This record gives sequence, C-alpha cells and structure tokens, in this order.
Amino acid sequence: MYTFLANNRDELIARCKSKLAQHPSRAATEAQLSNGVPMFLEQLQRTLEAEEAGHQGESLRISGGSGGDARNESEMSLSAAEHGRRLWTLGYTIDQVVHDYGDLCQAITDMAVECDAPFSVNDFRTLNRCLDNAIASAATHFSARRDVMLARRQAADSNERLGSIVHELRNSLGTAVLAAKALEVGSLPMAGATGGVLKRAHIALKVLIEQMIDQVRDQVAAPVDGTVFSLADFIAEVEQGARLQVKEYECLFEVAAVEPELAIAGDRDRLMSALSNLLQNAFKYTKPNTRVDLRAHAVGDRVVIDVSDHCGGISQSTLEQMFFPFTQRHDNRTGLGLGLSIARHNVESDAGTLTVQNHPGLGCVFTIELPKQMIDSPQT
Repeated sequence: MYTFLANNRDELIARCKSKLAQHPSRAATEAQLSNGVPMFLEQLQRTLEAEEAGHQGESLRISGGSGGDARNESEMSLSAAEHGRRLWTLGYTIDQVVHDYGDLCQAITDMAVECDAPFSVNDFRTLNRCLDNAIASAATHFSARRDVMLARRQAADSNERLGSIVHELRNSLGTAVLAAKALEVGSLPMAGATGGVLKRAHIALKVLIEQMIDQVRDQVAAPVDGTVFSLADFIAEVEQGARLQVKEYECLFEVAAVEPELAIAGDRDRLMSALSNLLQNAFKYTKPNTRVDLRAHAVGDRVVIDVSDHCGGISQSTLEQMFFPFTQRHDNRTGLGLGLSIARHNVESDAGTLTVQNHPGLGCVFTIELPKQMIDSPQT
C-alpha cells in the first residue's frame, strides 16, 4: 500500500478536494489541507513502510497504537490536532473534521479498486487504525476550541447559561452522530479512539440534560418539602452505585460506617446526584492505586459528608474557580467540567454547603454540610 500511496499521492489529494467541493458551503483551501490530507498521507506511508520493515516502535511513534492512547502522542495525533484547530479558526463545523478523513478513505478505496491494487489485510488494518486516531484527535481538539469559546461566554454573562447549554447539547449530539457515522463508514472498532469520542459525547449529553432538568425544576416547579431520611441508608445507596463506577478506575474505595440515628432532610434524588458527582470526580482524578474515602458523621448540629481523594492537590487558581461551570481539574479533559457546579447547586438548594479543602502533595477533601436530623435507632 505504501508504494501505491507514493505513486498516487497527487491524484488522491485532487480527489479529496473534489469530494470536499461537493459538500454545501465547504470549499477546500490550501490552509485547510496543510495539516490534513497531505500530511496524513505522508504519515500513513511512513507507518506502512516501518511495519513492512518490522520496525513496530517507529510505526507507533508515527501514528500511535490502537485505541489512541492520549498519554503517548504520535506525529499523526499532533498534526491531526492542529488540523482540528485550523478548521475551527476557518469557521468550519465539526462534521468537516470527519468528512476530510472519510473522503480520503473513500478516495483510497475507490482508486485501489480502479488500479486493482493488491492490499493485504494488515495494510487495511493499519489504514483503519490511522484513520481512527486522526479523526479522534482532530475532533477532540476542534471541540476543545469550541468549549473554550463557550466557557468564556459563560463567564462573561451568566444569563446566557441556558442558551450555552442548549448550544452544547446540539454540538454534543452532533459529535455523537458523526462519530457513529465514522465508525460505520470506516468500519472502525468501537473500542478505538473514535469509539471513545462517541462514548464521551454520550456522557456529555447525560450531564447537560440533568443540568437542564435542574434548571427547569427550579424555575417552574413548586419547592419540594424537605423529607427526613436515614443518613446510613442514603450513604449505602450511594455506595452501591459508586461501586459500579469505581470498577472503571485503578483505585480503591472505602466507606466508613454511619451512626444509625443520624438523618438529613431534603430532596433525596438531588442530594444523591450531588454526592455521586463528587465520587465520580474523585475516582477520575485520584492517582492510580490510591484510595477514595467516603465518610459521613455529625459535628455539632450539622451532618458532614466528606469525599477524600489522592489527586496530589490542585493549584490555587483551580481551587478558586473549580465550582464554576466548564472548569476542570488537572489535565484530564474527558468531561465538560459541570459536575462540581451541579453538585454545589443541588446541595445549596437543600440549605447545605459544599466546600473543598486542598492538601498539596496529597489530595482534596470535598465536604457537604447539612442540618442534622435524628431518627429512632432501628430495633435489633
């Protein structure tokens, strides 16, 4: 295949330009293509040559492994990321990111059929792997630029919050649809990098929908009376869901026993959402092979619920802004940065507070405080 690519490079680029010109309001330009099709073809060719020579390490350095491990950036992922950023500055939409690489895949396939080129199964696997990694990296960095723009608008005018969320819902849905289309058209594996983009888009949709439901409830629904319920039962139910989540992470999870007489009052579902967000946040950021702790106890006339992680601590600037919408801790950008904002809103809706303590070099402790209630101890 690498010989075929070298001999037909100019024709393949010309065919991609022709395909792009057929898309409404999308004309291919040299600026748009500079980090896109030509560079991808060159990197794909070198990847195939390295694999033919048995240099697997060089192949991975150029184009990355299956699944697109973001911790090991390849030449292809970096150039595709720049391609995504360039498309953003040129005013394109995210579907253009997918179309560029999808059109290239179709051009290669069509021309191979015309030329009766004898490609091996391994050649096609390498092509799919490279397309998978390039699409995922370009789409992710395109979305990152868009998310920065939305975050700045959010900070500038809180009255636009709902409109921004609706806009982000549409974009997240579009990302999910296009990622699914890329998986289908390119016969890419669900476990690969493009599959990861699809999964993250679904998670983003879930978070945004939950936030919109909270806002609608606050604006049009009657206030919910604070129902008193057992703190021990509440923690046990939260723990059950958290045990399922923690399986996805390389960490331990410990829950301290709760005094059976303690109780709290409020909207149980809303408080459960807040605590579940804190735990998910802790699982996400705690270091591998460390522990997340959940402890609930009474301090005076308050009930205190602590979630402790071992993330290593956070910067002062992050500490001051972490409850703002679209703010994320450390370098992990797999979410939208809405979980802590939603959690604080839910807790404060039931006369509680949500705070964080930073322990540099160790981790963070997120604390929910609510008025203490008491119930009769269960009979033994």
